[in-house]
Amino acid sequence: MRAIVYTRTGDSSVLETVEREVTEPASGEIRVRVVVSGVNPTDWKARRGSNAAPEGTPSVPNQDGAGVVDAIGPDVTGFAVGDRVWLAISAWQRPASGTAQEYTVTPVERAFRLPDSVSFEEGASLGVPAVTAHRALTVDEDGPDRLSPGALQGTTVLVAGGAGAVGHAAVQLARWAGATVIATVSGADKAALAAAAGADHVVVYRDPDADDQIRTLAPDGIDIVVEVAGGANAELDQAVTHPRSTIASYGNDGGAPMTIDFGRAIAQNLRYQFVLIYTMGADAWTAAGDAVTAAAADGALPIGDDAGLPVHRYALDETAAAHDAVEGGIVGKVLVVVADD
Repeated sequence: MRAIVYTRTGDSSVLETVEREVTEPASGEIRVRVVVSGVNPTDWKARRGSNAAPEGTPSVPNQDGAGVVDAIGPDVTGFAVGDRVWLAISAWQRPASGTAQEYTVTPVERAFRLPDSVSFEEGASLGVPAVTAHRALTVDEDGPDRLSPGALQGTTVLVAGGAGAVGHAAVQLARWAGATVIATVSGADKAALAAAAGADHVVVYRDPDADDQIRTLAPDGIDIVVEVAGGANAELDQAVTHPRSTIASYGNDGGAPMTIDFGRAIAQNLRYQFVLIYTMGADAWTAAGDAVTAAAADGALPIGDDAGLPVHRYALDETAAAHDAVEGGIVGKVLVVVADD
């Protein structure tokens, strides 16, 4: 089979197309014929050295994907050959199991049923973004630990970076669960994308009165903040929340130091929750997998221009260019088309 491999960290030039043997799944594993591979920032960061395998270890990039179960290992239940699946964090601590290859072997707990109504492209776009969004929306102590229609009814959610992949998924999942959603973006073009994703209101965070605009839209304050830039937005987040609010931060874009007004935070019983899905625990993964699958089946997680997330497609041999696009900050979802449906 064809696979994209790198044996040393660095820029995208370390990626090369090779022929590899198709391996058999062991106990608790399935083999998936990959149709589409999804590319996220975590993928180019790993390639550059974040959580990298030891130098010289062949690594296949890309955590997310979608395809068809091709073989099942011993003791595997719940899956059968021919099942459509979406994959998440396939390469986590398994450098040979990335999705930028024609077949990958993955633990069953990292695979989820892909509804027949959901395309492989949509399936490959779930994974890291949708699971991260689900986690951020379910860490509030007064809220649900699993999303479903109506689970966030009466809740007001602020999604920072509403035009990004995680932000897009957070807008969609929060709306599916019944929340009122305010998204912040950098300008008019991204505002249109966040609105297309389903945000009830969109605020340009660069406006000097952004906090006042949010407070006008949510006079009682924000219940849950889904935050992509914890440092840069710390002052704004603390200004628009209320007692017992949760600020769930999955990133610190720009790397600004995070400053917390301790007096205000403690007086308000604010909760800061940092979100990293790789280590969030089995129960949270089960809840996210079930909820994301249900939302996708309900048609709540579409992609494409009309849904506010433009799609950029690359062939398997163009994986390096796909990584460059994500690393360069392209707006939308980058997908590597591995095989025909």
